Amino acid sequence: MENASSVQEFILVGISENQGVQKICFVIFLFFYMIIVAGNLLIVITVISSQHLNSPMYFFLSYLSFLDICYSSITAPKMIADFLVENKTISFVGCIAQLFGVHFFGCTEIFILTVMAYDRYTAICRPLHYTTLMTRRVCSQMVIGSWVGGFVHSMVQTLLTSCLPFCGPNKIDHYFCDVHPLLHLACTNTYSVGIIVVANSGMIALSCFFILVVSYIVILVSLKSQTSEGRHKALSTCGSHITVVILFFGPCTFTYIRPSSDLSEDKSVAVFYTVITPMLNPLIYTLRNEEVKSAMKKLWSRKVGREEKSG
Repeated sequence: MENASSVQEFILVGISENQGVQKICFVIFLFFYMIIVAGNLLIVITVISSQHLNSPMYFFLSYLSFLDICYSSITAPKMIADFLVENKTISFVGCIAQLFGVHFFGCTEIFILTVMAYDRYTAICRPLHYTTLMTRRVCSQMVIGSWVGGFVHSMVQTLLTSCLPFCGPNKIDHYFCDVHPLLHLACTNTYSVGIIVVANSGMIALSCFFILVVSYIVILVSLKSQTSEGRHKALSTCGSHITVVILFFGPCTFTYIRPSSDLSEDKSVAVFYTVITPMLNPLIYTLRNEEVKSAMKKLWSRKVGREEKSG
């Protein structure tokens, strides 16, 4: 990728410049990343292999888990490796690729979470029409639409940023390449680009968040007419989704719908949506969902049974 600048690589400051803190962070974040990959991969395998988890909710959940693995893998491995090295450099091309990946998987995840809210609305508020409204073809189209939407958003962010001239300094006050830190380093006036970037991210985050809020208001109102058992089951599945939405949307909205002024504050908040939320998602969805726990137990017992027979 050609850029009108003399900068060929960037230096990532990381979470902390203190050597002792970096060693502690290496152990903590390596542990977190292993949980992210193992936990989300377990959900994907469970949903794919279980005959009982064939509803649209679990179809979307498997994609959410896959996205969490991809999203964290864009930033976490580089961050973890950088804790052990003094020279935390990343090439210009690598930086732009990381920027693209973060926004591509992050935005796609926002759309998937919105689609999951629509799925819950349809299941609870229009149960008689659920099977005709949420066919496998419709669900697949929604997932494809989420991927396409994430790609378009990411291309806008990436092209706007990569075309800026960078002529020094090249030190990024973050642990990964993102739009706001790069805008701070560009050797030109980035006010108009910053407005477009914030408008692009803000429009997506706020419109999706509005759809989510409206969906759950309608769901909560409709639950009044249901039995206590039906209400409890609906709130159980919705509760998991609402928790994930708050954990993911809160930090994302804080970072991307305003012009960034405090980069050190931004990178602290970024830890939540790049590491903490993807790590907690499998726990949130499995601990509150009896069907998933039951499917995991059956999957594990089948695996143990096969090993005993082969032994």
